Amino acid sequence: MSATDETPGGSSALDATPSAYQEVQASPEFRSLRKRWRGFIFTMSAIFLGWFLVYVLLSDFAHGLVDTRIGGTNFTVGLLLGLLQFVSTFTIATIYVRFANKNLDDDAAALKRRVEEKL
Repeated sequence: MSATDETPGGSSALDATPSAYQEVQASPEFRSLRKRWRGFIFTMSAIFLGWFLVYVLLSDFAHGLVDTRIGGTNFTVGLLLGLLQFVSTFTIATIYVRFANKNLDDDAAALKRRVEEKL
C-alpha cells in the first residue's frame, strides 16, 4: 500500500466524500479570492525584485553613480538607495494590509465561517 492509497481519515480516496475544506477549495468564491491574492502578490513581488535588482546592478556596475556624495556630506547615492530598500519593504507591507482589508478579508471570513459550519 502506498502513502497515496488512503486519506488522512483512513478511508479510501476514491469513495470519500469531499471534506468541508475541499468543498471550499473547489468553490468559485475561493478561486476568486485566490486569484485576487495572487494577482497582488505576484505583481508586488515583481516590482520589488525589479527595484532590488536595479539597486544591486547599480552597486556592481555604476560605481561612479553610487559613490556620488550628496550635499558635501559622507552620505552617498548608494547609501540612499540601500535605505530606500527598507522604505520600499515597509511601504509594500502597508499597501498589502490596505489591499487585504479592502479586497480579501471579508470574503476570507465568509469562507472561514462556511467551513466552520460544516465541521
